[in-house]
Amino acid sequence: MSTTKKHVCVAIGTRPEAVKMAPVIHALRHRDDLNVTLLTTGQHREQLDAMLQVFNLVPDVDLGLMQPGQGLAELFGRMVPAVAHQLRELRPDYLLVHGDTLTTFAVTLAAFFEDIPVAHVEAGLRTYNLREPFPEEASRRMCDAITDLDLPPTGWAKQNLLREGKPESTMVVTGNTVVDAVQQVLGRAKEASAKTLAHLPTTARITLTMHRRENLPVMRELAEAVATLSREFPAFHVVYPVHLNPVVQNAVRPVLESVPNVYLEQPYDYISMLGLMSSSELIITDSGGIQEEGTALGVPVVVLRNVTERPEGIEVGALKLAGNDPEKLLELVRPLLQKAIVRPTVNPYGDGQAGERVAQAVAWRLGLADKPADWLFEPVAATNG
Repeated sequence: MSTTKKHVCVAIGTRPEAVKMAPVIHALRHRDDLNVTLLTTGQHREQLDAMLQVFNLVPDVDLGLMQPGQGLAELFGRMVPAVAHQLRELRPDYLLVHGDTLTTFAVTLAAFFEDIPVAHVEAGLRTYNLREPFPEEASRRMCDAITDLDLPPTGWAKQNLLREGKPESTMVVTGNTVVDAVQQVLGRAKEASAKTLAHLPTTARITLTMHRRENLPVMRELAEAVATLSREFPAFHVVYPVHLNPVVQNAVRPVLESVPNVYLEQPYDYISMLGLMSSSELIITDSGGIQEEGTALGVPVVVLRNVTERPEGIEVGALKLAGNDPEKLLELVRPLLQKAIVRPTVNPYGDGQAGERVAQAVAWRLGLADKPADWLFEPVAATNG
């Protein structure tokens, strides 16, 4: 194997990418056979910057592409040439992207045009519905069509890629890097959030998040269902960091702000959010990453989506799929609150070593290391206990 150092570029643009790629970046930088450049597009500005600080990361290149009121097409149109220009200057031997954001696909396409091979962390997640989630399902599927190294987090994601014709020879199952991230900052999150959340009741918490595009037409009705549950079960305290999108604000605040055991909060930073979730009895969400984070914390999650690209949690009983039907939400959550809520005892999403596997897989693809073995799910205990 070659001992020459290779240049690897990691490209991110949003808060979730920063969370999930932080363990990868640190693992890559711990290798003495790689030079690592962190490139950010700035798709999310303040949220991205805050997350980089949490994980002690400083971008080497910051394109700062975010503009007020930007549309997806306009952002994509600026992103591809800007990234391509930087890649021509950097000339990395390999590029890493994560997940399903617009940054993910735009960077992958720019690298393809510049003949730079791409590794896709969290490859293979699928709903097979291009509208749910939108536009993420399209982004990840188009990305996987042109990647050189696929890094699915689970065996289920690997099977999706195999069915689509991707070669197993350039595929490594890694586990999900979000499990690494949760384990790395959970202690700090519990300590810091004790102050941030001091104004809230400390017991019987329910974390709520709702913001997805596909749920906007029924956001008010979902809020009304939450209000009904809150009035029926006054011993529980619903904590809802409300997304800043005016459509979300206008839909939920008139319904929920008068309910005494519902706490409408400003969006939390990642550390506080992790502390809130870890101290909750239940999480209700339409987020993707929170499905994995809640499971890693040992907190049951009710998913406000019609389909999930993370079905492993359903298989082990950690997730329950409510869809975005308010009546189904009521039918599903009422029995949970009437009886003792059962916490998940296993985490099918990872073991906290995914970042190291990703780093070794990239080094293997560059001829610097052996190919790592696939991670196979074993019934290991969740983090929070």
